[in-house]
Amino acid sequence: MWNGIGLVLEGGGMRGVYTAGVLDLFMERDLYVPYVIGVSAGACNALSYLSRQIGRNRKVTIDYVDHPRYLGIRNLVREKSLFGMKLIFEDIPLRLEPFDFDAFHRSPQTFVAGVTDCVSGAPAYFRNTPQRDMLAVVRASSSLPFLSPIQYIDGRPYLDGGIADPIPVKQSAADGNRKHIVVLTRNRGYRKEPARMAWLAKVRYAKFPGLVRALENRHEVYNRTLDEISRMEASGEAFVIRPVEPLQVGRYEKNRDKLQALYEQGYRDAARRFEEMLQWMRT
Repeated sequence: MWNGIGLVLEGGGMRGVYTAGVLDLFMERDLYVPYVIGVSAGACNALSYLSRQIGRNRKVTIDYVDHPRYLGIRNLVREKSLFGMKLIFEDIPLRLEPFDFDAFHRSPQTFVAGVTDCVSGAPAYFRNTPQRDMLAVVRASSSLPFLSPIQYIDGRPYLDGGIADPIPVKQSAADGNRKHIVVLTRNRGYRKEPARMAWLAKVRYAKFPGLVRALENRHEVYNRTLDEISRMEASGEAFVIRPVEPLQVGRYEKNRDKLQALYEQGYRDAARRFEEMLQWMRT
């Protein structure tokens, strides 16, 4: 029914609970867009959207944030990652809060997850083919520079998809979509500043000059993308859902009350604009 419309999901670490609220509202109202693309936390949220598991994204984020292996400095010692990647991408989906792989693979929706190619510094995109392990892809898309190990897929090194293509609306268009629902995790007016530790990238990733360039240019890419989304919103090509209230949650937030409030804000914002969005989708 909604052919030609893409759902584009920004990352943002723990700010992704906003997107979890938006997608739960969509699922409750039986709105499933045929094409979904996301990076980092956006890609994580997309998984439960495609598997039709209402509330799962909230559970695996908020309910587990106090788990000693979920998020913290100790993980840097155990796994060389601030986030507990084994817990998040193995223990939780396979055992603690089972991910419905069968429903995910039955879904008629196209799912695309963006990663950053460490060799070229360019974005790369993986689709939910039967042969592709999308949990491994989303794990790579969520592997933050400096704070997570590089992930290898088919022998190629990848990191956080938000580095090279933080809001992949252009890829949605390149894949043939004429209109795009864009879920952002920053307030209107936000602009990304240059990285204060860009010099560290040259040391840490000396073997990957393409990745270093991508990290140095990340703020420019992000801000240009916001400008393009504003243009698309004005022309009717994009419908943007973003936090209306000032954000109280950071990328590494562990306060359950703040996370729950942001989840509820995403749910409310989506509910408030749902009929307006449907009308836009029909035109």
